[in-house]
Amino acid sequence: MGTVSNIPFALETSGVIDGVCYTWVLYKSNVDRIISLVYYIMAFYIIILVIFIFCYGRILVAIRSQARVMASHGAARSSTCQTQSHKIQTNVIKTMSLVSAFYAIAWMPVQIYYVVIMIDLNLTYFSSYWYASVFAAFLYTSANPFIYATKFDPVRRILTDMIPCKTTSIQPTEIPMTSGVRTSARTN
Repeated sequence: MGTVSNIPFALETSGVIDGVCYTWVLYKSNVDRIISLVYYIMAFYIIILVIFIFCYGRILVAIRSQARVMASHGAARSSTCQTQSHKIQTNVIKTMSLVSAFYAIAWMPVQIYYVVIMIDLNLTYFSSYWYASVFAAFLYTSANPFIYATKFDPVRRILTDMIPCKTTSIQPTEIPMTSGVRTSARTN
């Protein structure tokens, strides 16, 4: 989606003036500039946050529905199932909050820079502010898998099993004496 939507804007708003290449700043009118800004912020920031909240909400609804079904299967197991279901729901809510807030915070500087660059035409994308905001956004992209790896037990178990240097402890045990010689053996 990013490439498909960015290339037309980049081609339409770029040019060379006095030997200097200007990208994303040469709009035909201020109306085009504002429409581009609103589209970009909606498509790449607000709609993404709405998708996060919608999808995690659907996951939470499915978990609650499953918990109700499990609770109806037996009164003796319902307490255990309710506790486990509550733990899963809490985990989903915490993960949703963390991922959504981290996205909102990490991508906010890029969005603010877009607004500022649309207002102040002397700014460029070669500013240290631009690089710092992009670094924050890419930090989110890099850290996102680690959030899921630390928040979900199934993912954590799979990743732990994939670690090749994981060792199991080997404890020596004594074997009963046979013919007067005491020996020891190792067991796993």
